[in-house]
Amino acid sequence: MVGRSPGPAHVNPALGVSLKILSALAFTLMAASIKLASETFPTGQLIFFRSAFALVPLLAWLAVTDTVVNAVRTHNVKGHLLRSIIGATGMVLGFSALAYLPLTEAVAIGYAAPLIVVVLAALLLRETVRAYRWSAVGVGFVGVLVMLSPRLGSEALAEGASVGAIFGICAAFCTAGATIQVRRLTATERTGAIVFYFTAVTTLIGLSTIFFGWVMPTPGALAMLIGIGILGGIGQILLTESYRYADASLVAPFEYTTMIWATLLGWFLFGQWPQAAVIAGAVLVTASGIFVIYRERKLGLERRKEVEMSSQRPG
Repeated sequence: MVGRSPGPAHVNPALGVSLKILSALAFTLMAASIKLASETFPTGQLIFFRSAFALVPLLAWLAVTDTVVNAVRTHNVKGHLLRSIIGATGMVLGFSALAYLPLTEAVAIGYAAPLIVVVLAALLLRETVRAYRWSAVGVGFVGVLVMLSPRLGSEALAEGASVGAIFGICAAFCTAGATIQVRRLTATERTGAIVFYFTAVTTLIGLSTIFFGWVMPTPGALAMLIGIGILGGIGQILLTESYRYADASLVAPFEYTTMIWATLLGWFLFGQWPQAAVIAGAVLVTASGIFVIYRERKLGLERRKEVEMSSQRPG
């Protein structure tokens, strides 16, 4: 997540929530397209199109909102490279999970990422995590295990059906790691730079696989591949803008609307309906994630109040 905090002149909660819901739809449409394309095209080729054509709307957006040179200026190339490597690894794993799993299941497993962020923030950023959030994380991980349970039985293991689940949970860890690195970058880097360098590096990583089994697309397939990138770029813009118009604590829970879109698209495109265990686990993970967001908002308000009070004390 690389959204910026809204300034007073831009506060519009309804618009912020609407943009967030639209971003969730764009990303879910992109995921469904990737799942369709993964039947024909290798992962490296999908990464290239996902990243290269995402640059089209992103650069257009940067040109409108800021000069591109200012937007992408950086003093931390190593930090961007680390974020890009982690993110690219997560992209490979996530795309692989989509190839093996029903769309709804792959999306639901991804909900583990915000919970993993809490753990990594405590370990790597030395953030204070109190009992309430640890309890929510624990419940969330129980939900993840419930979602994974159909893939962890001896029969599923023997048939290789657990491969997609392993890819999915590893992708969630990478997403969480990328989020931690983004938090570090936001201390000195602009939003445009964080988005641009990640997209540019993953484009090059995808292009580097061109001699490893790329498939010549038909005109229709080429349009779908380009659409994957365009949807990704539009989704990123909508996501970033949503945090400009409303507080993160209000906007973030609407990320879970991806489950609605994924269920509908999974049913209409692939004839797949989520298993009961996936639904039950997703409910637990979603509830835990929303509680974590609520606690972070409450703690943020308390810290802001303490800062304001300390600034008013006579020096």
